[in-house]
Order: sequence, then structure tokens, then C-alpha cells
Amino acid sequence: MPIGLTTDEARQRLLHLGPNEVPSARPRKLWRIAGQVAREPMILLLLASGGVYLLLGDPREAIALLAAVFLVIGITLFQERRSERALEALRDLSSPRALVVRDGRRVRVPGREVVPGDLVVLQEGDRVPADGALMSSLHLSIDESLLTGESIPVEKRVAAVAAEIASSVFSGTLVVAGQGMARVVATGARTRLGGIGRTLLSPDTRRSRVQQESGRVVRTFAVIGLSLCGIVAVLYGLLRDDWLHGVLAGLTMAISMLPEEIPVVLTVFLALGAWRIARRQVLTRRVAAIEALGAASVLCVDKTGTLTLNQMSVAAVFADGRRFDLDAPAALLPEAAHAVIEYSILASRREAFDPMERAFAELGARQLGGTEHLHPDWELAREYPLSERWRAVANAWRPAGDGPCIAAVKGAPEDVLAVCRVPGPERAPWFAAADDMAGRGLRVLAVGGCRLDPARPLPDDVSGMPFELLGLVALADPVRPGVPEAIEECRRAGIRIVMITGDYPATARHVARAIGLANADMAITGADIDALDDAALRRAIAGADVFARVVPEQKLRLIHAFRSHDAVVAMTGDGVNDAPALRAADIGIAMGGRGTDVAREAADLVLLDDSFASIVGAIRLGRRIYENLAGALTYVLAIHVPIAAMSLIPVVLNWPLVLLPVHIVFLEMVIDPACSIVFEAEPEHADLMRRPPRPPGRPLFSRRWLLQGMLQGAVLAAGAVIVYVVALLRRQGEADARAITYTTLVLGNLALILANRSRSRPIAATIRSPNAALWWVMGGAVAFLLIALYVPAVREVFRFSTLHPGDLAVCVAAAAGSTAGFELIKLLASRRRSGSPAR
Repeated sequence: MPIGLTTDEARQRLLHLGPNEVPSARPRKLWRIAGQVAREPMILLLLASGGVYLLLGDPREAIALLAAVFLVIGITLFQERRSERALEALRDLSSPRALVVRDGRRVRVPGREVVPGDLVVLQEGDRVPADGALMSSLHLSIDESLLTGESIPVEKRVAAVAAEIASSVFSGTLVVAGQGMARVVATGARTRLGGIGRTLLSPDTRRSRVQQESGRVVRTFAVIGLSLCGIVAVLYGLLRDDWLHGVLAGLTMAISMLPEEIPVVLTVFLALGAWRIARRQVLTRRVAAIEALGAASVLCVDKTGTLTLNQMSVAAVFADGRRFDLDAPAALLPEAAHAVIEYSILASRREAFDPMERAFAELGARQLGGTEHLHPDWELAREYPLSERWRAVANAWRPAGDGPCIAAVKGAPEDVLAVCRVPGPERAPWFAAADDMAGRGLRVLAVGGCRLDPARPLPDDVSGMPFELLGLVALADPVRPGVPEAIEECRRAGIRIVMITGDYPATARHVARAIGLANADMAITGADIDALDDAALRRAIAGADVFARVVPEQKLRLIHAFRSHDAVVAMTGDGVNDAPALRAADIGIAMGGRGTDVAREAADLVLLDDSFASIVGAIRLGRRIYENLAGALTYVLAIHVPIAAMSLIPVVLNWPLVLLPVHIVFLEMVIDPACSIVFEAEPEHADLMRRPPRPPGRPLFSRRWLLQGMLQGAVLAAGAVIVYVVALLRRQGEADARAITYTTLVLGNLALILANRSRSRPIAATIRSPNAALWWVMGGAVAFLLIALYVPAVREVFRFSTLHPGDLAVCVAAAAGSTAGFELIKLLASRRRSGSPAR
């Protein structure tokens, strides 16, 4: 094997030449984020209010508002930057991987770390990570449509002149067949792709369904708020003949109605949600997948490498009519068994990375070392890869010296027996042996070989080769630890697990029983699927959870069949041909370890460790994110109702104003971190995975959400109005009434946060759930309220009077009464909630 660069050489070149990244949008600078925040409607309304205060000759309020503007910008910057950092981490994770030769060994490195001079190994399904010159190739074809627009793959070969197009490969293009090795000549902006400024493989930033819904909600509330702003300003001016204060009252109304927190909440939840899922070894490529995770009801998974460890070892060989378990010493194996092992190695790649082919190589080194059955000096003449309908591979080898080429084939017993032309009556013992070994959970392959006529050129396909069946090999692949427990967890969560594998039916059934899969004794094969029309297939899948001998094209039919039952389907895949099924699934999940770049690009999620437990962990997090998001949005809607009410009612009834812009700004300083940081950090609840999936058609911004939020807000608004009216009737004065009412709103706001941490559990139960952010926000709110009430300079800006213990008792009582109302609404809502049990 070529040595390639050393690790130190690659590191030095990376430092000198920079990362292998094409020009792309860089993470936003802090000042750019600040500029965008400063143009938000809320900030513009606050600045307008400050201008009105200056016109009224009240610079203290103007300065206070300006300081508040900086505080709001600071809070928003913190949230935005936190989201940016999460997205930057995802960009790093989503960088395509490259297989390079370093220090004489093949290693996978992030694509951005490829440097000029690297030797890059190219295999079917890979993206070419950089521009390079071919050093070797074997039936290598590359799709260069990204650069040329031409959809027909281009055959690549090593040429005498390295600069020839036919011997060059280009960054971003796709290997569709064969394999090769290239030496990198250009990276990053110096590649042909970099020259035209294209980017690849960045996380999808398209707006999800919930983001689109939120945009409509915000626009609706903005229109209502601006309309009420004009109405309030005109009413105030007409009733009190004070148009400047009327403008101020109108601006206060607009600020109170604008739910600008909703886009921030979604940004923070989805960005941090993707980051949290990535910590569970699952990369989110499309944000919509986070929303769909909580509704997943059918999970279709591969067997090998997902449910099993993909750490194979040859357990048995069947030859000469007998089965030989490989715990026997080599001396006891007959020559026929040696031939099976020899040809299984010849039918594999010499530098094997596939676990199955590595198992053959290790077995050969152990059983055939020092014999004539190993051929390190033979030259690979031609490779015959898997085809769409032929589940076997073959290699033709040219021995050292003169002599005929030797061909070897391995693959599915039914296909290898067919290519070996074994007569029908003679196939029964072979299939019986295969069934016996598959029934023990072993993966069974048939092996054949032949000599080729040296006078003839190598045939284009294996059908013309005189193969002879040599025997069977059976490989063990242990079940991953924790898979049976994860299967049981999915069953309790109402998620149906379906195994789809290309393996032998008996093997699939054995593994299904080992992991505790439902309906494990029934398996539908790919041939059965082809024999059924769509209607019959929809009926057949109702009672089957094991699908064996399935080819990628049949996965697409299974996806459509499951979705016809209104299921939300998650599907795993790793090959080039899996891409259509991954795109068709509600949640496409690619294998990050053994998967192709094509599969990763088609998928919504990428498993970085190829583990089934990681999928279940992602579903759990998806449910948690959706539940916490629902609580945050209910809280946002609820808190805006009393703020708007206390901005509107005093104007309409010609009472003294309660809320001014500075009051609402302080409330926003509590609302913003509460609805994003506090609710996002809320831990999952014990029954999260003991409920059925969320109905897929249920919108987040539903009438139930609207009604519950409005009712909670109305309860708090009623409490605030009552304490305000009582204070006025007791002739406590405007400053007293404002301070009492505002304190009630602040305490009620904190109660709303506690109430919406859970949609069904009482506050007394949720209070024990750890959430450090909650106590920081609540402590800060209470501390700032005390400063506003008892520090004279601040109290004057807020136009409060000092509250006495009796006044505080009234505020606490009103907030407690509102809390009881919140809990009653929650109880009634949870009893009426359909679909999943209440949280």
C-alpha cells in the first residue's frame, strides 16, 4: 500500500494552506447579529417610545428605555450566539468524511482536513473531497453533473499525462461505480468547485412546518397590535386631549401585543435541539426532522450494524456435505473447506474494510497461513460488483506468471447456486444446510470458483463463467448490547419496530426473536413483495415486522405501504440505492459509519455511531423538544394577554395608565429567557416514552393551544384588573395602584412559567424537577422587582410608590388565585386532550 503523507506533514500543510472548504457563508459576526436585532420591531417601538419621552421633556424615562433597549439586545445576542454556536458545531459534524492514506494506513478524516499531496481512496457512493490526479482506478465512473450539468457518468482512468481530464477527479463530484485512488492537487477555494463558489453538505436551513406556522401567527398578532395601537392612540387623544401621551399609550399597546419571542423560541429550540441530538451521536441535517421525531410511529431499521454490532467472524463452513464449526483446529478441516475459505477471500477486496470481508481475511490468516491457498502476489483483473437484482460479487484474478485467470464468487445462496448452474434437484441439501445455519442466527453466503479460458477476454458479466459451487460460509454478528431494552422502550412508546434486511429469512427471524421483536416468526421476503400489488402489500404489512432478502428498490414500496396507514415512518439506509427510500420516509436516517455520502445527503438524520439505541435516544429527545416547545409557546401567548389587557382597559375606561413602555421592557427581560432558555432546559418527564406518538396532523399552533393560552392569560388579567380596581376604590393613588398591579403581573408571570413546565402535572410535582435556569430567571426577576419598588431612583422611573407588607400580601394572594386558575385550566385541558396521554 502507498504510504501517503505522514500525520505531521498533513498537519503542517493544513496550517499553511488552510482547511479544505469552498467559499461559503461564514458564521455571523457579533456586530452583524446586533445590527439585525436592532432592526427588530420591538426595538424600533422602544426607540420610538424613547423619542416621545424626549418630546414630553422626560429624559429620565428616555434614558431608562435606552438602557432597556441595550439589555434586550444583550439578552437576544446571548440567545442568538448560543444558537449560532450550536449550528457551527453541526456544520463541523456535517463536514463530509474522506478516506485517506496517512502513515501507510487508511484513515477517515473530516473532508476539511484533506490537504494537497494526500492520497484519497475513492469508493462507490463517495463524494470526491478535493481535486486530484488518479493514481489507480478500477471501473471508476464519476457523476460530474454538479460541475458540467451533464448527467451521464464519466469513466475515469489513469492516463500517461496526469493533466488529462479523464485522469482527473474534482471536488464535490460523486463516485457512482468502481474504485480508485487519487493524489490531491488542490483543496478549498483552489478547486474547480471553489472557483464557482458552490457549497455542499451544509445542514439544511429551509423553514420547517412549525417555523412557517409561527410566521403566520406573528404576522397575525402584529397586524392586530398595530391596529389596536392606532385605536388606543386616537381614543386617548380624543378622551384626554393629549396626543403625545396618546402616541405613547398606542406604542405601549403595540409592544404588549407583539409576540416577537416566538421566532426566538423556535430558533433557540431547534438549534439547541439539533445540538442536543448530536450529543447522542445523531446529526440533524434537516430541522423538520426534529419536529417529526416526536410523531414517529414506525421505525424501519437495517439488521446488520444497527441491531447487530457489524463485527463479524466466520462461525462455520459447509463443504463436502458436512458442516465444520470453526472452533476446530485447522488440521481437522478437509481440503474442500480450505477451498471454500480460499475462494471467499478471492471474492473479497484485498484491502478489505467491510467487516464481512475482514472476517474472511482473518480466517484465512488463521487457517491457511503458510499454505498454497493464499495468493498475495495475484493481480486483480476485473471486479463484478453487486447489481440491482444480483446479490453476489465476483472477482477475476490474474496469477503470477502464465496461466488462466481465476474467478471467485460469493453471495446469496440462491443467486450463487443459480450462477453455478446447480440443477434444481441437487439444490435441496444446500438450502437445507443454509436454513440450518441461518436458524442459528448466522449470515450464510455461498462460494464458488472457476478457471477462465486464457484465449478469451474476460466476460462483461458473470453469467458466462463456468462457476462451480464450492460450499457455504456462515458468519456470526452479535446483537448490539442494549437493543432488546431499546425495542421494549419503543413498544411502550407505541412505536412499531420493523426489521428490513437483505439477509436470509431464517437469520432475520432468529435475530428478531433475540431482540424481542413482535411477530418475529413471520418474515416477508423481497420475492413476496414483488408478487403483491400495492393493495395486497398494505394488507400484508399489518402482521409482519420482519422483511428479508429485500433490495433497496423494495424499501421504497414498503415506505409507501406504511405511510398509507397514516404512519410517520423513519427509515435507515446506507447505500447509494437507499437514497430514494430515505427521501420518501418522513425521517430518513443514514449510517454515518458505513454509509455512503449519497445516503447521508438524502437523509434527514445521520447516525454517527450506527447504533439503534442512538435512534431511540433521538426520538426521546424529539418528544422532549416538542413538549417543551409547546409549553413555551403556551406561556408566550398567555403572558401577552394580561399585558395587552392592562394596556387597553385603562385607556378605554379613562382610568390612569398602568403600563408604560419601561414596564413592558422589564417584563420582556423575564419573558425572553423564560420562554427560550428555561423551557428549553426543562428535563424530560418519566412518562415521556410511555405514551403513543403525537398524531402527525396535529398543528403546534392549534385552537387548543390558542384557547389554553388565552384562558390562562385571561385569569391573570382578571387578577390584575381586580387588584387595580380595588386600589383605586381605596383611593391609594395612581402610583400605589400601579405598583400593586405591576407586582401582581410579575408574580403571576412567574406562576405562569411554573404552570407551563408541564401540561398536566401540578406545580407541586414539577417543582422537584431540576432546572437551574428556572431559578436564575425567577431569582433575577424577584430581585429586580424589589429594586424597582424600594430603590428611590429606580422607583421614580417606574412611577411606583413603596409597597407595604399588606400591599405585598394582596399581590401574593392575587398571584396565588391566578395560579389556582392556571392549574384548573390545565386539569380540564389534560382531560379533554385527545391522542397522546397528557404530560
